[in-house]
Amino acid sequence: MEGENFMVESSSKKELAKRRAFDKEALPHMDALYRTALRMTKNSQDAEDLVQEAFVKAYRFWDKFESGSNCRAWLFKIMTNIFINDYRSKSRTPVSVNVDDIDDNFLYGQLADLGPGDNPERQLFAKVFDDDVKKAIEELPDDFRMVVVLSFLEGFSYQEIADIADLQLGTVKSRLHRGRKLLQKQLYDYAIKNGYIKDTAK
Repeated sequence: MEGENFMVESSSKKELAKRRAFDKEALPHMDALYRTALRMTKNSQDAEDLVQEAFVKAYRFWDKFESGSNCRAWLFKIMTNIFINDYRSKSRTPVSVNVDDIDDNFLYGQLADLGPGDNPERQLFAKVFDDDVKKAIEELPDDFRMVVVLSFLEGFSYQEIADIADLQLGTVKSRLHRGRKLLQKQLYDYAIKNGYIKDTAK
């Protein structure tokens, strides 16, 4: 009996240590995951369910997480995999788009007033992220929307996005390039309306 009690006590201590480590490492990233889940699913209830599933799975496989590594990226990878496998399959058929006719600098070449930096989208979103911008992101096809959100809103590097979404690095760069062109086309009127750029048509 003493041996059994020791095993129970040892197991309880191990579970408590796991819970404490999980709470410390993983829970601080919940808001970021929900923000991205909302952009992915475009539905608050689905976003909450997606985040909950991601955290349940992350806790179940917490022993697979390498302490000291990037917990945020690890959580995003789990959530992205769940979204791709379970949620996106229920959504609409992927949209075919042609962005070859959109100039690379259609909008962002005119955003120099936002200040220095190599990510004009993030600078724009840092200033304002209202319904027009949210709608523009939500209207992107799934594949483009995912990499746009991970890059422009969450600040992940190309390689991190490739690891999170299980994509080739070249595919990430291509989707970001095309997603950026789609996004800037949709945000052009928004940028004029809010004074970020001048209306050259006038």
